[in-house]
Amino acid sequence: MRLLAGDLDKEFRLLAFEVIGHDPDYNTEIKDWREVATGWAQVQHTLPSKSEVVQQGVEIRERPARVRMRYLAGIRPDMRLVIVGVDGEPDRVCEIVAGPAELGRRDGIELLVKNYGRADDGSSGG
Repeated sequence: MRLLAGDLDKEFRLLAFEVIGHDPDYNTEIKDWREVATGWAQVQHTLPSKSEVVQQGVEIRERPARVRMRYLAGIRPDMRLVIVGVDGEPDRVCEIVAGPAELGRRDGIELLVKNYGRADDGSSGG
């Protein structure tokens, strides 16, 4: 399966939660999200594209999507995928829920992602 450059129309950033240093007073690890890769991907929303549920009294908006990108080694399910908007700012922050699945012979990767956010705080990217 070939991924055509014209189909890869969304910029993404891949983040990993990693140790970025040590606390000088307690010598404990300091962790934060660090950018490990950037590139272009195809984002296809899966049906239903928007669903809302209530969990412990908080309304949650879930937007599952299928993301296809060029082959990239080292993607783990504990990473985050940030889909960048047209203004260069993050549009959606997603967690990887399935994958990566290899497309062809290292032609590409497919991930299933979804993002969460309270329905009233605007953090789910619309």
